Amino acid sequence: MKKIEKEIDQNRRKIHTDAYPMSIGEIINLYRDKEIDIHPEFQRIYRWTDSQKSKLIESILLGIPLPSIFVAQRDDGVWDVVDGLQRLSTIFSFLGIFEDENKKIVPPLKLIGTEYIPSLEGIYWSHSNPENEIPAEIKRAFKREKIDVKIIKKESDENAKYELFQRLNTGGSRLSEQEVRNCLLIMIDHKIYDWIKKLSENEHFRSCLPLTIKQEQEQAYMEIVLRFVVYRHVKQDQIKKYTDLTELLTDAMKTVFLDENFDKDAEEEIFNKVFMLLDDTLQDNSFKKYSVEKAKYLGPFSLSIFEVIAIGLSYSYKSDTELKDLINKTSKNLSNDEYFIDNTKYGTRSINRFSVLVKYGKEKFN
Repeated sequence: MKKIEKEIDQNRRKIHTDAYPMSIGEIINLYRDKEIDIHPEFQRIYRWTDSQKSKLIESILLGIPLPSIFVAQRDDGVWDVVDGLQRLSTIFSFLGIFEDENKKIVPPLKLIGTEYIPSLEGIYWSHSNPENEIPAEIKRAFKREKIDVKIIKKESDENAKYELFQRLNTGGSRLSEQEVRNCLLIMIDHKIYDWIKKLSENEHFRSCLPLTIKQEQEQAYMEIVLRFVVYRHVKQDQIKKYTDLTELLTDAMKTVFLDENFDKDAEEEIFNKVFMLLDDTLQDNSFKKYSVEKAKYLGPFSLSIFEVIAIGLSYSYKSDTELKDLINKTSKNLSNDEYFIDNTKYGTRSINRFSVLVKYGKEKFN
């Protein structure tokens, strides 16, 4: 029990928090003064419908308490919104002050009639026609409503806001694992998000991975690019700390992209070479299982084959001609490779499989 108490005490000291209620009017002023950053880039990842937005405005007008907003204080004192993006962007959009990621004001929110206030249909915060505008006394009441704000202070561990965002947005059905990672990437550096997205749209990469529409909607292309980059940098001693591969991927991602020595240009060159070679050699069979009996490739994308071939190729310095021969040979032999079969059989934990197969791929292509 003493050990548990010690671990709790040590980790509580890493996070310094504060909390207090703020009026919507105060939060609006913070936004106008650029003292709160709600990351409009997140709008690329998930959006509320006008109906959802109108219901939020209805809740405020009815005095229904809203869930807490979570923010992280940066070194410059600005608050980064960790949770509450949609609520705040809806409020700012309703007032006609919300800026997109290019600093342009988006069109003001036009409300939709709701269950309890059907007269909200077609109403704006401000409008040239008074009949389409919220009355002044209701505006005042709206701005006086309070929202509880939870603050991660700047003295906290630098990873605290990423950890909080991840915990608040997993375990439910709001976002997929990769959508959460995409938001984390934007929080780390939106240029990294843009870079990963660009790689995921590479024509050779797409040609090698014929994914389903559902997989694409769940951000599978971005996840596979992320796996390619992160797998190349994760250390064995880091792997040993985890029992779940998706958790490792998310945490290692933060380590990789927060490293000031990470070289995007070098990684992109390797990525392009690998998938150009694969596209030129196997096209959409690059990560499918080869059936010796039927003498052809069958089935969907295999993550296990990806871990061997794509990651193994990324470390090779052989000539293109040698590599094409190796790709063909390795791809066709994996289905009868006892070591591969033993480490991908049913019941094998994904993190153990990954640890073994990435190393095996390096050996295969060097």
